[in-house]
Amino acid sequence: MSPPLPAVLLIHPFTRLLRGDVTLPGSKSLTNRALLLAALCKDKVTLTAALFSEDTHLMVEALNALGFTVSANAEAGVIEVSGQDNGFKSERPVDLFVGLAGTAARFLTALCAAAPGGFYRIDGIPQMRKRPMKGLIEALRSLGADIRCTEAEGFFPIEIRAKGLRGGEVAIDASESSQMLSALLMVAPRAAKPITISTIGGVRWPFVQMTALIMRAFSAGNAPGVDRLDDNRFRVTQTACVSPGAYAIEPDATAASYYAILPIVANGVLTLCNLHPGLQGDTRFIETIQRVGLTAKPTQRGLEVSFSAGSSGHGVAENFNEFSDTFLTLAAISPLLSGPTTITGVAHSRKQETDRVAGMVRELRKLGQEVEEFEDGLTITPRPLKSGVEIETYGDHRFAMSFGILGCYDLHGDGRPWLSIKNPACCAKTFPNFFELLEAKRQESLSS
Repeated sequence: MSPPLPAVLLIHPFTRLLRGDVTLPGSKSLTNRALLLAALCKDKVTLTAALFSEDTHLMVEALNALGFTVSANAEAGVIEVSGQDNGFKSERPVDLFVGLAGTAARFLTALCAAAPGGFYRIDGIPQMRKRPMKGLIEALRSLGADIRCTEAEGFFPIEIRAKGLRGGEVAIDASESSQMLSALLMVAPRAAKPITISTIGGVRWPFVQMTALIMRAFSAGNAPGVDRLDDNRFRVTQTACVSPGAYAIEPDATAASYYAILPIVANGVLTLCNLHPGLQGDTRFIETIQRVGLTAKPTQRGLEVSFSAGSSGHGVAENFNEFSDTFLTLAAISPLLSGPTTITGVAHSRKQETDRVAGMVRELRKLGQEVEEFEDGLTITPRPLKSGVEIETYGDHRFAMSFGILGCYDLHGDGRPWLSIKNPACCAKTFPNFFELLEAKRQESLSS
């Protein structure tokens, strides 16, 4: 077990060329989706290469509390889900805690609403009580769910008196989080009748497509589980979840973004092991960094990303609407690019772990950058970086990791640290050993 991280972590820059490879954690999005679908199966499901982090731990603990048998072997990267016949059998109220995990919050709300019976109370930390839930709650209610918001309407904490879902036509506003639509799609096979879903206000398709594809893997004979009728309507054709036996989780494409952009900060070449185009829409970030000036080359071992010393990366204009979790990665290193960088399509990220747009603006300005903020994003014009800055992370893992990468830049040319990260341990949400791995790569570069 690694030693605990300090309250404030000083980042040591890379002084030698980056080289070698990095093994990424499993996808949080896929791990939590697979856990929910496994609970809906009749037979045991074994997840391999699964993510072990705060978010997935909360999902595992909740499923155990609901009566399922979920065993985990972190060292082997394996999670087994069994005992599905024992799920939802408690005669007492079941309390579920989701922390700040949006996937667990939305998925468990839908799962409990679709249960045949039982009384469930779901809550998280104070910040989770501010995250959007209204669209999902209203859609589930229209399908017959008895859900009560015990404080503010449309937000946690909630109480669910389960009696199943009746099915039929339903509309959902998932514009603030595609997880709400994904949650509804995955539990739809439990409804009394087939469900046809209409979306209100648009939805970020890549994550919904990921859900549809993983549902296919949990469908007998790999039959389509979801038909997309048009841009705004879906029909769930899957009538039951069927165990695939073993299901392998892909490396996390969002986590990959930090190491994919590291070569432009530290110079050199890095192979992201086993990262290939697959279910995850966030692999689109690779196209973005190529426009910035990095070279990305698929290999049998994974994705090789490189940047030559003496080269110049350049600012870009990019709409991140469909892969918004990665926008902070680019924004944080934008001071190193020539010319402005404009990021749009991320208004919804103001309602995630924190207001990510406003937070990024504040931290970049502390670093001396010229930043224009607008509702949908920001424009960063590079200015000389200020040294001795302490980055506030707002308890948001993506701030910690994005600025951790920026701190690897050798600002003074002599290896002196110049940037520090507050509360680096918040990375435990999705990438517990992020800073340990980053330091290992720095040490590896020194010895090569």
